[in-house]
Amino acid sequence: MGQDQKPVTRGWGGALAVAGGFLVGFLVWGIGAAPGLRGAFEGERDLSLLYAELPLTLFGMPALALGAWALAVGVLRVREGMAVLVVVGALALGAWGCAEWLDLRTTSFTSDAPL
Repeated sequence: MGQDQKPVTRGWGGALAVAGGFLVGFLVWGIGAAPGLRGAFEGERDLSLLYAELPLTLFGMPALALGAWALAVGVLRVREGMAVLVVVGALALGAWGCAEWLDLRTTSFTSDAPL
């Protein structure tokens, strides 16, 4: 194998980053949107959690993971082990942001919401 050839694992790393992004996005949305989908007083539900927040988290988190992977491996030229840490950090920050947003959106559906 010559010096100019790239390892075969580079494509798998990006694919795993996207799969991890889908998984994290779905889990964060599922946990965060549950109070709004279950309903509150008299069965009031917020269906915009299905048609607005679900696609944003389900497709935004993989895009974030793939962008972090491409930035780390392609632009910064770090090792793949370090790129994994960059992707995990980006997904953790993205998950935190999505969880905070969903918490803000579903505050009126929780029992400890101020009146």
